[in-house]
Amino acid sequence: MPLSPAPALLSVASAVPPHVLAQSEVAAEAERLFAGFPGWNRVAGVFASTGIKTRRAVRPIDWYLDPKGWPERTAAYLDGGTDLLVEAASRALDRAGLSAADVDTVVTVSSTGIATPSLEARAAARLGFRPDARRVPVFGLGCAGGIAGLALAARLAAAEPGSAVLLVAVELCTLSFRLNAPDKADIVATALFGDGAAACVLSTGAAGPHLVTAAGDHSWPDTLGIMGWEVGEDGFGVIFDRAIPPFVTAELGAALDAVCRSEGVDRGGIDRFVCHPGGTKVLTALESALKLDKGSLDVEREVLAEFGNMSAPTVLFVLERAAARGPLRSPLLMAMGPGFTLSCAALRSRE
Repeated sequence: MPLSPAPALLSVASAVPPHVLAQSEVAAEAERLFAGFPGWNRVAGVFASTGIKTRRAVRPIDWYLDPKGWPERTAAYLDGGTDLLVEAASRALDRAGLSAADVDTVVTVSSTGIATPSLEARAAARLGFRPDARRVPVFGLGCAGGIAGLALAARLAAAEPGSAVLLVAVELCTLSFRLNAPDKADIVATALFGDGAAACVLSTGAAGPHLVTAAGDHSWPDTLGIMGWEVGEDGFGVIFDRAIPPFVTAELGAALDAVCRSEGVDRGGIDRFVCHPGGTKVLTALESALKLDKGSLDVEREVLAEFGNMSAPTVLFVLERAAARGPLRSPLLMAMGPGFTLSCAALRSRE
């Protein structure tokens, strides 16, 4: 059902860590490290075909060239993830004209590390959250987390009219880079993943440029192996068991129609699809499935080229950049992630 009352999306902001990974440099190091891997010649071209020029990382490239275990990866996650959460949240709150003390609920989406207490608790004193602020940490949504998290934050804002809800999606995907006995999926991940964070502020008690009018999901049965993590002795290892672009081409259209029907979204009234840019081939498949002209997802390609696939926050980077280019009157935000699940959120301009 449509959200009622529809909360306003007061702001969107992003943050990236300081270390820049040039794709050419990563490709050169990957060839040095993985040239002995059986089938390397068949997969090596992925570094040139991703459409990625640069990515950001919480550690300099030399840090990734030696094997790391859970303690080192977790320390980097806690340090880098907390810093990114603080930066993205501070920017979003400032743009919304609020302080951290105004926040009633914090939703934190992250699937690339384990933290207990979770990241928003570690950042609470630095940001200035109230002691009674509610914390909702969410794990396991992967690339769909930016939109699924936005939908959750919108529902919480609608459930408590006048409250301020802060969503922060933080992902440190580069911490999954593994050197010990890599498989094809590990190498593809090395060519795609970057680190970043994005934050949004939502409330029914203030005016913002967009309202979140509806949100919905669609999960496909028997698709657990398409995407996810496997837990290894040295950290998370990526799972890509099935090619995602052909699945998107074949399955997305009908699933999106079903979500729009169930949530009361006029598919014909959507003026811009704001999509998670999982990769160049995924974007081409999305344009085909959505019956868009080739190249329509131009902002998605820009974000991918500059930052790579940062998992959950990436689509919010696209939203931030697309909204800055001009008015988005009735956009539909969408991302797909482990499950395998499509998450959608519909916005409507106040203008």
